[in-house]
Amino acid sequence: MSADTVFSLQNQSTTIDYSGKVPVEHLDYGYIEKCKDVKYLEQILRVLRSGDEGIYPHLIQFCESHLEKLDPRSRVLRKETPVATAASLSNDEWSQIVDELKTWQEETKKTETSLKQQSMFDDLVKENMPPIRGSNCSFPLSQTSVPKRNPSKHALPRDYREWDKFDVEKECEEIDRNSVKNDPAAIINTGHPKIKTKVDASLLTQQQKLLLSTREKDKGNEAFRAKDYEEAVAYYSRSLSIIPTLAAYNNRAQAEINLKHWHNAMRDCLRVLELEPGNMKALLRRARVYIHMGNFQMAAEDLRVVLREEPQNAAATQLLSETEKKMKECQPEPQSKGKKILIQEVEEEDDNNNDETKAEQPACPVEPSQPVGGEESSAAPAERGDMGNAQKKPHSRGDGGPHSEFNNSHQGHWRSKGGSSDKYKVTQESKEKVANGTGKSGSTASAPADQSNNGKETPVRGNAGGTVNLDAPCGALPPPLARLKNEGNLLFKNGQFADALEKYSQAIKGFTDSGIDSPEDLCILYSNRAACYLKDGNSQECIQDCTRALELQSFSLKPLLRRAMAYESMERYRQAYVDYKTVLQIDTSVQAAHDSVNRITRLLIEQDGPEWREKLPDIPLVPLSAQQHRREEPPSAEVLKARAEKAAIDAERKAEVLFTALKQEGNDFVKKGQYSDALGKYSECLKLKPEECAIYTNRALCYLKLDRFTEAKQDCDAALKVEPTNKKAFYRRALANKGLKDYLACSSDLQEVLQQDPNVQEAEKELEEVTVLLRQSLANANASPAKPRTTVPITEVEGDEETAGVPTSESSPRGEDIIANLHPTDACQFGQALNAARCSRNTAACADLLASTAPEMLPKFLSTQLDGHNISFIIQALDYHLLEKDPNLVYQHLNNLHTTDRFSVVLMLLEKNERLHVTQLFEHLSAVQSTEFTKNDVQNLANKYI
Repeated sequence: MSADTVFSLQNQSTTIDYSGKVPVEHLDYGYIEKCKDVKYLEQILRVLRSGDEGIYPHLIQFCESHLEKLDPRSRVLRKETPVATAASLSNDEWSQIVDELKTWQEETKKTETSLKQQSMFDDLVKENMPPIRGSNCSFPLSQTSVPKRNPSKHALPRDYREWDKFDVEKECEEIDRNSVKNDPAAIINTGHPKIKTKVDASLLTQQQKLLLSTREKDKGNEAFRAKDYEEAVAYYSRSLSIIPTLAAYNNRAQAEINLKHWHNAMRDCLRVLELEPGNMKALLRRARVYIHMGNFQMAAEDLRVVLREEPQNAAATQLLSETEKKMKECQPEPQSKGKKILIQEVEEEDDNNNDETKAEQPACPVEPSQPVGGEESSAAPAERGDMGNAQKKPHSRGDGGPHSEFNNSHQGHWRSKGGSSDKYKVTQESKEKVANGTGKSGSTASAPADQSNNGKETPVRGNAGGTVNLDAPCGALPPPLARLKNEGNLLFKNGQFADALEKYSQAIKGFTDSGIDSPEDLCILYSNRAACYLKDGNSQECIQDCTRALELQSFSLKPLLRRAMAYESMERYRQAYVDYKTVLQIDTSVQAAHDSVNRITRLLIEQDGPEWREKLPDIPLVPLSAQQHRREEPPSAEVLKARAEKAAIDAERKAEVLFTALKQEGNDFVKKGQYSDALGKYSECLKLKPEECAIYTNRALCYLKLDRFTEAKQDCDAALKVEPTNKKAFYRRALANKGLKDYLACSSDLQEVLQQDPNVQEAEKELEEVTVLLRQSLANANASPAKPRTTVPITEVEGDEETAGVPTSESSPRGEDIIANLHPTDACQFGQALNAARCSRNTAACADLLASTAPEMLPKFLSTQLDGHNISFIIQALDYHLLEKDPNLVYQHLNNLHTTDRFSVVLMLLEKNERLHVTQLFEHLSAVQSTEFTKNDVQNLANKYI
């Protein structure tokens, strides 16, 4: 049986059994040469290589070369490279490898020997050896755990009779007595074993330091995994004392977070971010610290930075949602109903540190930069950096706020009732720090007293390290007075109100003596000293200083608010009510004033009855210029632009995340075969990004799977508008056209795909099928009954009947008609003239028609008349008649003809002799010398026809 017969029989079979045995007849040169099935060829090659049917080296080589032509990347063609040995390398290369290995071995041995000889390294490792984790007892390392016993004076019994005489109790007492003498006393650790956190590694080499630092860090990791966080912190500190590394700082920060040592954790995170500003772990852990310290805004910013770099970070996403929820909870609550407060005197020795204003605070943690407690903790944003200090409140009678526990009905000197000033004396060390400008700020206390800055009252805040610039300028005050004021601010911030009061008094006295004309600065000094009086419970002096401040600056907000609080602490509710109402005229956002007005209103109703308003003093009218809530300037154009840009960036980021998630869900649905669900996801993606080409092609695929060909074609058209050369869009539109039985359009799209990539086998198979379907549809169309003919009137023409029956190019009535209609106005007239010339085979008449037709109008006129016969006839007319007269016009006609709709499909259906006419025309045209086109232009144009 010949190879052709075998191959034809194999082609007749519908399927090939790849798992079965290869017939011997297929192991033939002819069969292998004609076989195009790559998978089957691979199976044949495996059989030949196995030697089961014999060894044929030449046949194996022939099969490999044929398979390489069909699929160069076939896995069967891969050959393993043998391991390199001394035989496969040259002598020089092998000797170089051996020398390098020997050198490495010698260096390793030297390094190991030098490390063993360093006794100091062993001492550092053995230093402060901790006990076994979980045990509270430790023993000196120099002692052994097994006590040494003195040999017994009595020989051990040797038989049963001697055993009867052996005194067991006496021997046990002897053993106990020796163990008590010899064993060292156990060291009972009441707490965690103390491990030195610093290691002196100054005499070690850099390599030894690195090794020791890594070993200490590993010990810390082991302690961390065992949840012994204090020991982990100690070992991480030892590692950092040797060589500071980012990993050790990060690990120690996490251990400090687990121990709730927030400030230590914050310090480590900041250190990491100094060394590496974009460290994700440090940002995430700093955000956790911010959350626990109550600074939700800073925590949210850090988490957003993490998510910008790592959008899939689940921990950061969850933490951000929790933080935003807490931020919403911490927003100011609506105005609550006033409550009656019982004011009672508290003994001076009572050492509770409760803040009287906590009952009115919102139930959310306090940020480090936000003032805590105090009489103005719920005031307007400009007030919140004020004189409150809830965390470092000294032992005094009260703070003089609206909820003060001090009933100051009989006022004396401020030192008599407010407690001794000795309680607030600054130690010598603290005074030196204040004088040198290195005082430490409170942990989370509020800002110091009012600081003048261009006429505004702003607090002076310490740096992150706690340093305060005491020489900072303060308005128009000279440097000595400005320093006094800054020292008073710092003392107030640290809770030393009596010493702060002395500083403010010295500044006021110096101001008066110097004769400075700056009522704003003097008003601030009086207001700050009034805050000290209020904190110390001296309400009378507070009222006097606030009144002086208001004389200097009418309708100043802080003095009014402090005087109102002092009035309320003295139960002078009418005056307090007037001041609170004046504060609300200046700024309606002061929540403390709202709460106090509600509370005092109830008290006045109980005290004076329904006519309580008539007994009130006159409430002054605040001018519009002093009303802060009315003169708030709208944000500038730059601020609005920045906000809009930020909002746009956030919206774009959220849309990108949502788009990616929806696209992934749609892809997953497609893999599962759930095309209806995938359609919904892709449609939502297009709402977010209507110009995304891949989504259109993916949704078109779903429409094709659901046999919704019209929608699939629409999506492919939309994809091609976005990306005109997208192969997937052309291919899927071809499938949609095939489903709609528009075989011409389908063939055109498939040819476009193959023109871009000739290796697309699916497109080749589809094109073959569509070509067959197209020919069948054309044949069916020709076989179908003809349409009813239109009645045409026939005019009798004089002439010889025989001559009229034989039309020629020289004498023909039809030729005269065609020549008479050389200027068609639409496609119908052009088609009639062209068909008449083609039926009479009058190429000269066709050439005259083309000469009178503009080249750019030719695609429009041929849009309904394009077929293979018309193209061939036009080519002959151009070649035989028009080329000699006007070659430039021929070139222009050819340059426009190929742009006609369905031209590529019709060109594919041309016969062999018709294609020969096209080739001859371009050969004749390329031989013509012209100024409007070159030979290369003709060649490029010919590629679109041939």
